[in-house]
Amino acid sequence: MGETASHATATVALDGTPSNAAEASDTVARLLAAAAEVFAEKGYDGAGVAEIARRAGLTTGAIYSRFSGKAELLGAAIEASVPDEFDELFADHAFEGRAQDILRTVGAHLVSREPAPGRGVLLEAFVAARRDPEFRAALWQQFAERRARLSALIDLGKGAGRIDPALDTEAVVHFAHAVGLGFLLYDAVAAPHPDPEAWEAVVARVIAAIDPAPDTAPAVTTDPTPSTHPGPD
Repeated sequence: MGETASHATATVALDGTPSNAAEASDTVARLLAAAAEVFAEKGYDGAGVAEIARRAGLTTGAIYSRFSGKAELLGAAIEASVPDEFDELFADHAFEGRAQDILRTVGAHLVSREPAPGRGVLLEAFVAARRDPEFRAALWQQFAERRARLSALIDLGKGAGRIDPALDTEAVVHFAHAVGLGFLLYDAVAAPHPDPEAWEAVVARVIAAIDPAPDTAPAVTTDPTPSTHPGPD
């Protein structure tokens, strides 16, 4: 491994940032954390690069040597501070590609998740995206990657006979994201959420609606030989 961040021989660049790799990584983390705070507090238009640098304990040169400006910095802050809830859920649950279980858990998770500053940053990002076409394209790219992951899971569920193949995958994904983003707006106005049990009952009813119809579901067999039907490994 290289030198640690506390090594006495570490050098410092002209903008006040350390030159070794470990401390350079720490510098970026500090910038992104400060950016998330300032954007969430003051919005995209009110956030100043100088204020972000000050909170990170750095100079504006540390920002401009790494990012082209506020738009790119905001995009990086979103990616760093907004948790990928699919990743968090996969770490805690063995879904084995069961898309319905994932949708059920994500749906229930919406009313029980703890407040997170990253959601404020994401809300400000949507406001900025209305005014900045370049940033809007970058923000959409982040969503497109998440949509692709969920689409793949939905298709696995269809292939395994757990989701009605007649349903359009993109429509299901669009619905799931619309619900999640709706909660983002509710959080912004501190709207009270429904009782978790009542919400989960609604989610369960929606999930049941995507079950395959009896005449479209693959036949279940007890044959111990491996199946050639496409599905999760």
